[in-house]
Amino acid sequence: MYRNRVVITGLGTVNALAKNIMDFTHALQNGICGIGPITLFDTAEFRTHTGAEVNNFEPQNLIPPQFLLKRMTRADLMAFAATIEALSDARLFPFPEGLREDTGVVLGAGSGGKLEGESFYRDYLKTGGQNARFSMLASLCPAASADHITAHFRLMGPKTTFMTACSSGATAIGFARDLIERGAATVVIAGGVEPLCRTTYASFNVLQSVEPEFCKPFDRNRQGLSLGEASAVLILESLNHASERGAPIRGEVLGYGISCDAYHMTAPDIEASGAARCMRAALTDARISADAVNYINAHGTATPANDIMETRAIKKVFGSRAYRIPISSTKSMTGHTLGASGALEAIISVLSIRRHFIPPTIHLHDADPECDLDYVAGGAREVTPDIVLSNSFAFGGNNTSVILGRYTERGIIHE
Repeated sequence: MYRNRVVITGLGTVNALAKNIMDFTHALQNGICGIGPITLFDTAEFRTHTGAEVNNFEPQNLIPPQFLLKRMTRADLMAFAATIEALSDARLFPFPEGLREDTGVVLGAGSGGKLEGESFYRDYLKTGGQNARFSMLASLCPAASADHITAHFRLMGPKTTFMTACSSGATAIGFARDLIERGAATVVIAGGVEPLCRTTYASFNVLQSVEPEFCKPFDRNRQGLSLGEASAVLILESLNHASERGAPIRGEVLGYGISCDAYHMTAPDIEASGAARCMRAALTDARISADAVNYINAHGTATPANDIMETRAIKKVFGSRAYRIPISSTKSMTGHTLGASGALEAIISVLSIRRHFIPPTIHLHDADPECDLDYVAGGAREVTPDIVLSNSFAFGGNNTSVILGRYTERGIIHE
């Protein structure tokens, strides 16, 4: 059966390392750490005090004034800034009038407007509602970021928001690919957004899964993850449409896979069967063999259980070749951006392909004996990957793997 090829024509991001793609690429190539003290809210009551916060986020410098609304939350503003950069990169800003009915928005989300919701609730308790901003209520829902984007650009194609915890952004990309592949949309704004907030920070502290300083994926001395915040947007487009309008093509979405551990709400299945099934499903969907993958962007949260589980899953899928594939956890630089992480790491995968490098796993100095693969410690590596597998293994056993590839007119040679 014929399948529309789905290409990536634009990228945009706001994260702790950078507020645009150019600076983000430089930070990844140089192994810069975006993890530091939290300033968005008081962390004195918590066990930990660090995270990958977007410092000096000034929306007025990233978003045209006609798009700024008082009722937009931090999540909405971050998502909007990344969308404008991605549309500009795709040469779709200002947005073409004739494309509005054929353009969709699919985002992954988690906390949504919780940061503002916390402030609203606090103000309500203090004043009985006299100073609480009721205009913010509509934006507290995690789906509001997609709502704002569709409303501002008057986009009338499919719209949805995924909330599958840490795999939300990756799942959004997979679903967006499906929409274009079957002809339900011509262009889809796909990605994820996640702001830091007290509720999420408190929850992970209660689980005691947060590293007090900075996360150390695959290291013997790792203690947990570092929470982060980000927005990440990719413009997905049918190859035919992108070619007709002479769009820049940054890469191609080759396939994705989804599975469920059906094991535990917060812990991964240490036997790694669900994660392995997910990667195999992605390879099958992309119609390639495991030998075609040149780089794996790991989920790599730096929790004791996840890193061992993911290492086992990679070995199950790739066999002896697992030892020869470069693998890295870029969460060591960006922190774990939860609902945005899958989309952010898809962008990293595309940048790796386009800029001919493998980003490093920083802070990895003494590898866990059970994590014995090539995790690209010690700095970025000059390599030219053609096909990248990006993993997102979430709470609730929600697993998604996305396969990104270098675009060529001929396409990949299917096995």
